[in-house]
Amino acid sequence: MKLKKLLSRADIVETEGNEDIDITGLSFDSRNISGNTLFFAVRGEKVDGHDFIDSAIENGAKAVVCEKLPDIKNENVCYMRVKSSAHTMGETASVFYGEPSKKLKLVGVTGTNGKTTTATLLYRLFGNLGYKVGLLSTIAIYIDKKKIETTHTTPDALRINSILGEMAESGCDYCFMEVSSHSVVQGRIAGLKFAGGIFSNITHDHLDYHKTFDEYIKAKKGFFDSLDKDAFALVNTDDRNAKVMVQNTKAAVKTYALSSPADFMCRISEHSFEGMLLNIDGTETWVKFVGRFNASNLLSVYAAATLLGAEKTEILTELSKMLPVSGRFESITLPSGVTAIVDYAHTPDALKNVLDAINDVRSNYGSLITVVGCGGNRDKTKRPEMARIGVENSDKLILTSDNPRFEKPEDIVEDMKAGLNTAQLSQTLCIVNRKEAIKTALMLASKGDIVLIAGKGHENYQEIEGVKHHFDDKEIVLELS
Repeated sequence: MKLKKLLSRADIVETEGNEDIDITGLSFDSRNISGNTLFFAVRGEKVDGHDFIDSAIENGAKAVVCEKLPDIKNENVCYMRVKSSAHTMGETASVFYGEPSKKLKLVGVTGTNGKTTTATLLYRLFGNLGYKVGLLSTIAIYIDKKKIETTHTTPDALRINSILGEMAESGCDYCFMEVSSHSVVQGRIAGLKFAGGIFSNITHDHLDYHKTFDEYIKAKKGFFDSLDKDAFALVNTDDRNAKVMVQNTKAAVKTYALSSPADFMCRISEHSFEGMLLNIDGTETWVKFVGRFNASNLLSVYAAATLLGAEKTEILTELSKMLPVSGRFESITLPSGVTAIVDYAHTPDALKNVLDAINDVRSNYGSLITVVGCGGNRDKTKRPEMARIGVENSDKLILTSDNPRFEKPEDIVEDMKAGLNTAQLSQTLCIVNRKEAIKTALMLASKGDIVLIAGKGHENYQEIEGVKHHFDDKEIVLELS
């Protein structure tokens, strides 16, 4: 494709060089250049792509998109200065791959908690209704039934458009996609055409990146600001920030809630560790999920499916058959009579939701022992809050390691302990080795007790000093039982 046509959507401030050249590839990695490649000099958290412009050209780049033109230029290369290289890359990737997001119905799910469950259940639901469906989630990417492993909530813009292109070519009618706050700020969803957006909630998380809660809200809101007037914006009005999310959107606003008036409503009639009886839109349905947070997730799935044209009875029938997403409130009954629950809860609000769900239904059960840690090189301000929530809602708390990354796990545990008073510390054990922490919790538990192992959920690794070591909470539980 000609460079000039490729950049037809770009907000170009200045151009130096010949735009009438053919481009056969796009890249933001100077090491990944082949043929007539267009290189995007993107500023990242740790690395600035502008430092690698010369390297990209040496490797064969024929054009460069940047925010600052280099002092010395190659006469055989076309340079284009833009306001945001990342945003321009998203817009350009969409054009390069034939605007695949317009060839299917793309629905984005954003929020602090619930993104993976909501997106995955929508993927399963529409697949069960007979459609070819794509999924872009934390756990995996699916192109119809073909699974591709993933490492980020939202891949980079080039990969997103490449994958969406594959989905469109394979005949997918829908794609459900998690949209992280990082992806909005970093322009990874720029240029995508969304049929709808879903907002679950917003609570304390990612302040290591966004610095303030207001900036975090602004990032999430940016997704809804970008929706077109023919899209829907479905928001959870049980969260007080729902109105903020859609105050500037052009999309048709629809609401869902468990506790406040909304277009789509639900209440919990009965609940146990086996599931809940929900009244959704006036119809009672038994589901194999536990907790108010899951009732909210299921309601958002029902509402979104309805807005996409699915029939009410079919939606509810399929929801009643579904099982929880891997690592999300997975309950395991052990031979000892102990119930172990593995959950991904790694934010204060998510941990509180899971503990509330357990405490709501454990009247006939014994004690609750919670094992939890916090990740390294991430938002430190939530560490004492996580510990405080754990001890206030459990009979016994064990603080341990999560993914320490490049921090000392002992230091992370100390940060968590700082949130506890003397009385709370007497209910708390600190066991840095995660396997030993789980083992201790199971040893302390008696028949009828519940052990919650929070923080990692579906993850099958522990990241230490930049190396991922195999570690699966569920496997450890089964091994020790």
